[in-house]
Amino acid sequence: MYSSKTWHVSLVLAALALISGCAPTSEEAASERSDSESSNSGYRAGASSDTAGDSSDSEGTETLAGTRSTSGPRKIVLAGGCFWCVEAVFEKMDGVGTVISGYAGGDLKDPTYKEVCSGDTGHAEVCEVTYDPDVLSMSDILDAFFATHDPTTLNRQGNDIGTQYRSAIFYSSEEQLAEVKKFMQKLDASGKFERPVVTTLEKLTTFYPAEEEHQDFYRRNPGQGYCRAVIPAKLKKLSDLLKQKSKDTQE
Repeated sequence: MYSSKTWHVSLVLAALALISGCAPTSEEAASERSDSESSNSGYRAGASSDTAGDSSDSEGTETLAGTRSTSGPRKIVLAGGCFWCVEAVFEKMDGVGTVISGYAGGDLKDPTYKEVCSGDTGHAEVCEVTYDPDVLSMSDILDAFFATHDPTTLNRQGNDIGTQYRSAIFYSSEEQLAEVKKFMQKLDASGKFERPVVTTLEKLTTFYPAEEEHQDFYRRNPGQGYCRAVIPAKLKKLSDLLKQKSKDTQE
């Protein structure tokens, strides 16, 4: 995601997307966005949140259609490379209410996209995922997260390189941390990945929503070069995961 790069024709755009990674939205790219508003736009406040997570995440069950919860919507902040990709994945999941792209984990207050892309602020590109615990469990969310990015590459996802693209889970409470650790232990024991998982568990201090042009990016720009080259494969992995979960539930 390097702010100096733009695409002038569609063929060049597609080619550069394969080598430059999650490129920034220039004024040109922003103008290509759909004029239609996202159904989630009402949740996209411009202010930062110091408590983006929900401390009640330790309640409820760890099954896709398990015991009902009365704790209300829950949140978790995830970093899995380019936030356009993470957002696109979770916006496809039933039970997810809102997905807000943003920044977390750094020292600079109110960082901009350009500043985060420099790799100097310590922030990661993240998505704040709000979900209904009556439909999805923490395990369901994390299953999708780990199925749709590579948690074994340090500070890198494909051609997107830098600490801003690290694999990380930002927890908002000790209860949420305990849940995530429990999931990670099961993941490690499963042998799902041939190489060690390098996903970091980081305390969430402040979540900064990204600029509006980055919200619902894939939904608004499905033909953008990077999106077209990278995101469909991730959505296919999500689809395969959900089909397998449905099959397992029926057996």
